[in-house]
Amino acid sequence: MPAAASLLCFMRRVPMALVACAVALLTACASAPGDRRPLVSVSLPSSASVNEAARLRWLDRVGWGANASSEAQLAQRGLSLWMRDQLNPRPAPLPPAAQAQVDAMAISRTPLDQLVTELDAQRKAADALPGDDEKKAARQAYQQRLSGLVREAQQRFVLRALYSPNQLQEQMTWFWMNHFNVNLRKDNIRAMVGDYEENAIRPHALGRFRDLLGATLHHPAMLRYLDNAQNAANRINENYARELMELHTLGVDGGYSQADVQELARVLTGVGVSYQPLDAPPPNVRPALRADYVRKGLFEFNPNRHDYGSKTLLGQPIQSRGLAEADEALDRLARAPATARFIARKLAVYFVSDDPPQALVERMAVAFTRSDGDIAVTLKAMFESPEFAASLGRKFRDPVHYVIAGVRLAYDDRVVSNVNPMLGWINRMGEQLYGHETPNGYPLNEAAWASAGQMNTRFEIARAIGANGAVLFRADDKAPLEKPAFPPLADSRAVRAMQAGLGADTREALAQAKNPQEWNTFLLASPELMRR
Repeated sequence: MPAAASLLCFMRRVPMALVACAVALLTACASAPGDRRPLVSVSLPSSASVNEAARLRWLDRVGWGANASSEAQLAQRGLSLWMRDQLNPRPAPLPPAAQAQVDAMAISRTPLDQLVTELDAQRKAADALPGDDEKKAARQAYQQRLSGLVREAQQRFVLRALYSPNQLQEQMTWFWMNHFNVNLRKDNIRAMVGDYEENAIRPHALGRFRDLLGATLHHPAMLRYLDNAQNAANRINENYARELMELHTLGVDGGYSQADVQELARVLTGVGVSYQPLDAPPPNVRPALRADYVRKGLFEFNPNRHDYGSKTLLGQPIQSRGLAEADEALDRLARAPATARFIARKLAVYFVSDDPPQALVERMAVAFTRSDGDIAVTLKAMFESPEFAASLGRKFRDPVHYVIAGVRLAYDDRVVSNVNPMLGWINRMGEQLYGHETPNGYPLNEAAWASAGQMNTRFEIARAIGANGAVLFRADDKAPLEKPAFPPLADSRAVRAMQAGLGADTREALAQAKNPQEWNTFLLASPELMRR
């Protein structure tokens, strides 16, 4: 019986006082985070002192862009309660039209291990075909299927950024995907990246950094991208070990040595990927080591490939054995003071300034350390700071933020039926989702995205959104565009509220616009809309 029907029958049979108690209990349980830690609350200005324009600036920075409906929700909740909701997100479906698009995707319906083993079999079958033409066609079909899967992951990300009520969680999912970067062009990562985001990154985006770090280590996308699947005793591959310290935890100046890289690589030997069916027998492991073998989905720890010799990392011996060595190493890296400083500064660069105040970074690092790497607690220290409040409206938007914010403002909560034009706009500006070649991820600073060529491209994209946004609401490129093909931006409550804060040059340009399409374009291309 569905839950709603069961509750209705229950209410008919018991006194209403008991029903009220039951409902209160269910509500309390539903609001508790998955890890059962206390809610992370923030102390922010009272609702009376936060006007509409200020609420829009908070939405621009904490979420993926302000619009009228999200501003109304923030006004109703008040800033402190709204921020508490954002720091402690509860599961929330997208609007039905958006959720239906996500639910129809292959990445939503097929488990990763099944998807990848099927694709691996398809690749092998293509390679085994005798005729060149047949082989070429089969290989092309395989590549098209991989490309379709990564396109689904990109589409799902954009739909969530546009419409999820948990805007901070979506922001942090993007931040950590960039921090723990993998590239879609390597091997079969196109098949894996959607699951990597869904099951390694998103569940921990506002949780504990150590859990997030461990989830990325156990995911085949990371192990394939940084070559740890090839890392074995007597055939050491240092790629993942080096980036794990330099980019994921300690930072380039984190006090580790090349000897530490080598030792961590030895710790990670045998940590890899298996494409064998889950019901296949395990490899022939030596009897003394059989208990150490681990297989979870595509993840595999193979003792035959592990270096069981003694190891020393960051001046301390590794005490564990087998796969537990990796957990011990991650514990040590996650709790290192250098990691607290490195993560705190990177968060401050993302949310506050390209050159954040050192005092703010230090306070965030203290919060990170005292909370044992609780990401929400670390962000709380930042959100409550005067430095954060002073920075609102000044952080330059990278291409992904610029496109999503423009569509959110232009079309509010009206659900797009085709996000592919948005993906094309993002690609034109050089920030393809999951497309950064090197492990360091896309840059987070203004200098990387503020060139003259970039600004010209942004003007063209502003015109596309402001004058021809109807392309987002047709099922395919051949369908006719609705009329009018542009949003009524000047009528938006959010736009009216932000106009008082526009500079004189922008107001003058808007006053000279010859038609609504041009007015939209000038607004979306204005210096003020380039920042959040």
